[in-house]
Amino acid sequence: MTHAASPPRAPLVAIRRRLQYYRRIIATYILRRPSQITEWHEEPEVNDSFSPSKIGEYYTPCIAKADYSGKYDAKGIPLLNYGGHVGLQHSPAAIAEYGLGNYNLFCRMGDPGRRRRFLLVADWLVANLEENSAGLWVWNYHFDWDYRTLLKAPWYSALAQGLGLSLLVRAHRETDRSAYLEAAERSFETFLKTTDEGGVSYIDGKGYTWLEEAVIDPPTHVLNGFVWAMWGVYDYYLYTRSREAERLFAETVRTLKDNLHRFDVGFWSLYELSGSRMKMLASPFYQRLHIVQLSVMHRLTGEPVFAKFARRWELYRRSRTKRAVALGCRALFKLVHY
Repeated sequence: MTHAASPPRAPLVAIRRRLQYYRRIIATYILRRPSQITEWHEEPEVNDSFSPSKIGEYYTPCIAKADYSGKYDAKGIPLLNYGGHVGLQHSPAAIAEYGLGNYNLFCRMGDPGRRRRFLLVADWLVANLEENSAGLWVWNYHFDWDYRTLLKAPWYSALAQGLGLSLLVRAHRETDRSAYLEAAERSFETFLKTTDEGGVSYIDGKGYTWLEEAVIDPPTHVLNGFVWAMWGVYDYYLYTRSREAERLFAETVRTLKDNLHRFDVGFWSLYELSGSRMKMLASPFYQRLHIVQLSVMHRLTGEPVFAKFARRWELYRRSRTKRAVALGCRALFKLVHY
């Protein structure tokens, strides 16, 4: 007796995932309900206590993240709930931010509990630095994630590499433990290699150097991830005085200066620079984050263009009309492209 073959389940799984995604879009942009990982985000702001010329408190406070109220693993490392089929996961970038928030509080309060949490993250970063197929050392995300294309696990990001660098140089400064500096050195190597070589840097046709939050082809130049990564490179330079880090930071500052206008659509900022006809605008959260990041960049470099766009994008953000148009455009983009 023969049995008819069962139809493949993959298309059904894909359809269910797509429906889940559309429900999240409707909830977030139409019903204005918080998304699954909204609990992780805090209102972006500049940390007025940071120094542009030496390693000290981090550039943003990350205070709410230091007291994250979500789930933790058995060792005390935060887990983010990505919802749907992804569920609870370790996010290297979020873990580093949790550590940096605790470091900021330790600097302010001298609380040994904050120091312990900060160094717990440093130890996690050392233990979870993994060699990729190109022989470079990265912090991998061990789950699939829908972006422009499906990022198949394991995948890595300039965002996480930069945040990890920022934390590890502070951990070495605090403890002088060689493992922290060695891990930072390994992580920094990914910035010296292009995405084709297994790294996180991309040089475009005009010679501009980008640091890619999402390593995909064609690259999309996610703005907030680019800047987080730049801060990691800058911190590594401040701490080690590496000539390569100094050169790379200068190159990325030139990239940001000369291309910032491309992220401006006249009423809002773009989340990324992709080749799609319909542009992906920043969410209200990322609009505010862009403003904060550019304000920090102005303090780090003195370049007036960063302050100029920070002021302009703040005016966009305060306009109810511009904000409503941006939300509508973003919701439509998500429905069409995702």
